[in-house]
Amino acid sequence: MICRPALVLAVALIATPLFAAEPPAKGGSIALHCTHLLDPAAGKLLGESTVVVRSGRIDAVHAGAPAADEGKPVELIGQTCLPGLIDAHTHLTSETSPTGYTDQFRWNTADYAIRSTVYARRTLLAGFTTVRNLGDNANESIALRNAIDAGIVPGPRIFTAGMAIGSTGGHADPTDGYRQDLAGNPGPKDGIINSAADAWKAVRQHYKDGVDLIKIMPSGGVLDESASADNPQMTLDEIKAVVAAAHDYGFTVAAHAHGAEAIRRAVLGGVDSIEHGTFMDDADMKLMKEHGTWYVPTIIAGKYVEQMASKPGYYPPQVARKAKEVGPIIQATAGRAYKAGVKIAFGTDASVYPHGQNAREFEYMVQAGMPPMYVIQAATTHAAELLHKADALGQIQPGRAADVVAVPGNPLEDITALQRVSFVMKDGTIYKQDGKPL
Repeated sequence: MICRPALVLAVALIATPLFAAEPPAKGGSIALHCTHLLDPAAGKLLGESTVVVRSGRIDAVHAGAPAADEGKPVELIGQTCLPGLIDAHTHLTSETSPTGYTDQFRWNTADYAIRSTVYARRTLLAGFTTVRNLGDNANESIALRNAIDAGIVPGPRIFTAGMAIGSTGGHADPTDGYRQDLAGNPGPKDGIINSAADAWKAVRQHYKDGVDLIKIMPSGGVLDESASADNPQMTLDEIKAVVAAAHDYGFTVAAHAHGAEAIRRAVLGGVDSIEHGTFMDDADMKLMKEHGTWYVPTIIAGKYVEQMASKPGYYPPQVARKAKEVGPIIQATAGRAYKAGVKIAFGTDASVYPHGQNAREFEYMVQAGMPPMYVIQAATTHAAELLHKADALGQIQPGRAADVVAVPGNPLEDITALQRVSFVMKDGTIYKQDGKPL
C-alpha cells in the first residue's frame, strides 16, 4: 500500500510548478460565450449561448451573448460548447510500453503513482473531466483520486474500482507469467477469489480500502500472460456473490468480459456493465437488453493492441496472438450491439493506448455505425447515468457541476473535432483555453 502523506508530498513537489489553472475570482462568476451549445439530453445543437458559472457550478444557461453583469466573459467564438466528457473505462496509473512486462519488477508502487499524475493531467486536457478507473496494481488510483480531489494535482474526477477482482490465474491475477517462487498465492485481499465466500471478503476489503465501485474479470483478457482472451474465469455463483456484496455497499459492478459465455454469466449475475464484449453474440445482446445492462465497447483498445502486436517484441508471444484475435472483431461487435438496442456508454481502456488520445474512440464508434449525436451522448448523459450521477454530470444545466469543454467547429459534422479540444473547465476552474494549458 502507498503511504498517502508521502505520495501527496511527492506529487505536490512535481506537479505544482508545472500547472497553474485559473479559478474564478472569489465570489465572482464566469460567463462562457459559445457560438454553439450542444445539449445531449435534448439531442440538439443550439445556437449562440451563454453559460454562467458560479462557485464551481452552472448558475444559468441562456441564448445569446452574456449580459455585462453576468461575470468575467470568456469568448468561445467559432466553437461548440458541450458538457465535460466522461470516459467510463480508464487505467490512469499505467501506460502501454514495450518494457511494461519487465518494468513491474523494477518499479515501486510510488513510481506508478507519480507517473499517474502525468496521465491524469493529459486526460483532463483532452476534455475528459470525469473517468471510471477500472483496475490498478496496488490501489494507487485511490491515492490519485484523493490528491485530485484535494487540489494537489490536476486531473479528471475519478471513480475508482481499485484492484480488479478475479480468479486464480485469471485476467485479474497480477502474477500470471511469474516464476513459481515469485507468484505466491494471491487471495481475496489482493482481489483473487475462488468461492462465493472469497467474493464477499474481497468486496468488503475494497470497501475498507475506499473504492467507489467494483470491477470483476469473469473472462480471460488480452494483455495478461495466460493463454485465453475469452474463456470464462468466474462461476455464476462467484459473480452473484460479488454483485450481492457490492450492491449491499452501494457499489456498481463493471465486468471485463470478452467471451460470450462470460458475458452471459456476468449479465445473469447482475453486473451493471459489460466492458469490451468482443465475442458478444445475439443471445448476449438480447439478455443485456432484458436486464438493462450497459455496454462499454473500448474499440480503440482493440485496434491499438492489434497494431502493436505486429511489432516484434512489443508484447510477449501469447499476448500478441490474443491481440490479433480481438483487434479485428471489437468494432464490428460494437456496431451490432448499437443496432440491437443495447445501452452504450463511452469508454476506451486508456493505458492500453497512450493517455490523452481518448477522443479517437468517437471516430471509431461513428465508423461502427453510430450517429455522432449518439456517441457524444454515450460520453455525457449515458456515462453519467451509468455512474449514477445523472443529476450532477453529463449536462450543461443549472445546478450541475461546471464541467464544460469546447471544440472548434461542429462535432456533429466532423466528429474528429473532439480530438481538438480547445477549452476545458472542470468544477468552474479553467485548465485549457485557446488550445493552450493554463
